Amino acid sequence: MPELHVVVLAAGKGTRMKSRVPKVLHRIAGYSLIQHVLHAIEPLRPATVVAVVGHGAADVRQVLAKQPGLLFAVQEPQLGTGHALLQAEPLLADRAGTLVLLSGDVPLLRPRTLTRLIEHHHERRAAATVLTAMPADPSGYGRVVRTGGVISSIVEDRDASGAEREIREINTGIYAFDLAPLFPALRGIGAANAQREYYLPDLVRIYRSRGLAVETLVADDPAEIAGVNSRKELADVEATVRRSRNDDLMAAGVTIVDPATTWVGPEVTIGPDTILHPGVYLEGRTRIGEGTEIHSGVRIVDSEIGARVTINNFCVISQARIADGARIGPFAHLRPESEIGADAHVGNFVELKKTRMGRGSKANHLAYLGDATIGERVNVGAGTITCNYDGVAKHPTVIEDGAFIGSDTQLIAPVRVGRGAYVAAGSSITEDVPPDSLAIARGKQVNKVGWAARKKKKSEG
Repeated sequence: MPELHVVVLAAGKGTRMKSRVPKVLHRIAGYSLIQHVLHAIEPLRPATVVAVVGHGAADVRQVLAKQPGLLFAVQEPQLGTGHALLQAEPLLADRAGTLVLLSGDVPLLRPRTLTRLIEHHHERRAAATVLTAMPADPSGYGRVVRTGGVISSIVEDRDASGAEREIREINTGIYAFDLAPLFPALRGIGAANAQREYYLPDLVRIYRSRGLAVETLVADDPAEIAGVNSRKELADVEATVRRSRNDDLMAAGVTIVDPATTWVGPEVTIGPDTILHPGVYLEGRTRIGEGTEIHSGVRIVDSEIGARVTINNFCVISQARIADGARIGPFAHLRPESEIGADAHVGNFVELKKTRMGRGSKANHLAYLGDATIGERVNVGAGTITCNYDGVAKHPTVIEDGAFIGSDTQLIAPVRVGRGAYVAAGSSITEDVPPDSLAIARGKQVNKVGWAARKKKKSEG
């Protein structure tokens, strides 16, 4: 098999997006459009991958900075697709083999389609092979013109005649080329067209005039090659990705009550018999065990959720771990590095940050627990706060097994509450509490008998 090289065109502004963000950086399913394209070529193991950038080049480079082995060519000014590909020549001048050309705005492209294209290209010993498609509505795409059943040219939609616009077969903008004749032929492209640009599809005519074989392959699914050129198309493609992902999950045994409003990222894993209610968002590398139930309005990012967990409505969970059988929410916020033990409860309007809560412990109402280690079977009363920040540094709070923290308690870190100890409601704890002790740290109550009656009488007089 000849050596494989890939060039991804990503220089365009995307005027119809009406955005300062380069078109290829708009996101689908958590990744930019061009990242989806780069993921599709990974199984092909190309020897060279070049991204041709232009508009917003610095931003594109930054987003793709961690992409291994990716090279960049710059197209400035942007004078069309033929001109864009020519900018990659210096990076491929000493290479031989097959070049696959892709657009950075086609996020649904599948690796198996590219494999079919490459195999077809080699089998037919073609100099160029064009991936075509037969969409229900071909408007806006370049049409594939055939003579005697063989491709003779590609005519852009804006340059097409009335008869040519009736052709349903379209150019997807995806090609396989032999490298040897490619760049000399590119230099023969002219700009005598409506846009005054150097159209890459003109290579078909040039190749045919030079006696070079040009082949085509029709894509199995026209939806796969859909480009994104507007916000509506971005939303349409997002919906396609969401439907496909949810269909796969349901086939694997996950219940999705309302697939139209449920969003699950491509790297999320979910065990069977888990139930996702409407409006759930699962992102990043989140993992969810079997038999878990996630109610409406929940967002989970890069977190590990065990089996038989219940997450009630409107919780936000990020970079946290929740063990089997725990109950979370409603309206709970688990921030990074929080760990919830088995069968523990984190209730409504409770926020955890960098806190570990042990097995069977409970914080059911209106609490902030930051930089804390909470043992097993601890009860944290409503309104409890770990005062972890002194204005300069963060400090830890430790609550040992079986302790009881009364409502409206402030634990001024660093501080430790011993095993089995009680803290009276309304206390501000500044010193360690020994095991099995009762800590009371509040002002003495004073009752002034008759005060309210005297005040009322005075105001009436």
